[in-house]
Amino acid sequence: MSKNGSGTIRVGIGGWSYEPWQGTFYPEGHPRSRELEYASRQLTSIEINSTYYGAHKPESFAKWYEQTPDTFVFAVKAPRYATHRKVLADAGPTVERFLTGGLTELKHKLGPINWQFMPNKAFDAGDFEAFLKLLPPAVNGLSLRHAIEVRHESFVTPKFIELARQYGVAVVADADSKFPLITDAAAPFAYIRLMGTQQGEPLGYPAAVLELWSQRAKIWAKGATPDSLARLAPTLPGSGPRDVYVYVIGGNKVANPCAAKWLMARLA
Repeated sequence: MSKNGSGTIRVGIGGWSYEPWQGTFYPEGHPRSRELEYASRQLTSIEINSTYYGAHKPESFAKWYEQTPDTFVFAVKAPRYATHRKVLADAGPTVERFLTGGLTELKHKLGPINWQFMPNKAFDAGDFEAFLKLLPPAVNGLSLRHAIEVRHESFVTPKFIELARQYGVAVVADADSKFPLITDAAAPFAYIRLMGTQQGEPLGYPAAVLELWSQRAKIWAKGATPDSLARLAPTLPGSGPRDVYVYVIGGNKVANPCAAKWLMARLA
C-alpha cells in the first residue's frame, strides 16, 4: 500500500500457525502445511516469532520464500540469545550466526529484524551502543533493516532516541501494552506492534481505534510524526517517505487477523 509521496505501509500478524484461527481466519479444515501460503495472500507481512526461540535451517527460510507472493515481506524476530545478556557487547558471535545462518534465503522478502529486549533490561548508553555497533547494514549483499524493541521505562529519554538515530535503527512502538510507547522516528522505516486486541470486539479493537492507527500509519509513511503522539526528541528534519510495518500481535490473538485485514482495507 503505497501512495504518491509516501512509503509503503504493510500490515500483518505474528506468526501463521495458531489453532483458533482454523475456521476464523483460515477456512475450516485448511491444511496446516498451507497456512503460510494462505495468510500471505490475505496480509502483506508477517512477523516470524519462532526465530526468537531457536535457529532455523536455511531450507526453512527458502521454503517460506517460495510459499509467499513476490510482494510479501517478512519481519523476523532475532534470537533471544543475542539480547538477553547483561553485557550486550558479548553478543557478536550470536548476532553473526543468526544473520549468516540462512536468513538471506528470504532475499528481497526480508523486511525488518526485531531485536527484542527483556522488560528488566535498563538503558545504559555505552552498553547499547556496543550492541548497535554489532548490527551490520548488509549481509551477503542484502541490505538489512534493524529495529530494537525496548521495554523498560529507562529508555524514555532523548539520549536513547539520539543513539538509535546515530545508527539508523528503528525503535519499535509497543502500543496498548504494559511497556512504554516510544514513537519517535529514528530510521527510514517505522515498526508498530498493536498489542491490545480485546475479547468482545468483533474487529479486535473498536473501529475508531483502528481508524486512528490507520491515520497514524499514513502520517509516518509521509515522513512525519503524528501530533497525537508524544515525542522524546525533536522531529528529524527533512525526513522523506518512510516504509511502515504494522503488526497486530498479542492481546486477544484470535481476533488479530480480523483487525489486520480491517486496517489493510482502510489503507488501500
